[in-house]
Amino acid sequence: MKKISFLILLLIIGFTIFSACEKDDICVDGDTPLLVISFYDIDNKTEKKDAPLLRVGGVGNDFALNLLPNPNSETISDRVNIDSIAIPLNEAVSTSDFAFISNSKDDDMDTETGNIDILRFTYENKDVFISRACGFVANYDNLSNELTADTDNWIKEIEIVTPLVKDETAAHVKIFH
Repeated sequence: MKKISFLILLLIIGFTIFSACEKDDICVDGDTPLLVISFYDIDNKTEKKDAPLLRVGGVGNDFALNLLPNPNSETISDRVNIDSIAIPLNEAVSTSDFAFISNSKDDDMDTETGNIDILRFTYENKDVFISRACGFVANYDNLSNELTADTDNWIKEIEIVTPLVKDETAAHVKIFH
């Protein structure tokens, strides 16, 4: 009887010790990178230059402007003078359209009166396995852009610095204005 009690006690202690151990499933490495954009002076291409009262929004099929940041993406503050931003690309498709608005403000009717330039980024989605805890993240390869021409573009030139978006350590795109 003592042997059975002792064996049961050992089983309970062993079960308690091993059930307290968990797998280390904490993801610290994996997150889909944002597209980092820096703004530069068109007259002195080595000098960063704030984009004045910048507002950025995603553009839908009906030209609906979904302003960033939104509840799901706190990437930039709204209507600020800033020389670099990080914006999310759409993982579900191979293009993302954005409205870059310089000198953004609203008139009395809450209509945007700033200078709006529409910029399309095209890319190839590449899913990369990070770990069991993190799963897959999207990287974007062969990044290219297209600026919609209008009569008053405030964006004068765009340079793709890094066509592979895999981290946020440096700017991927330079916008000259």
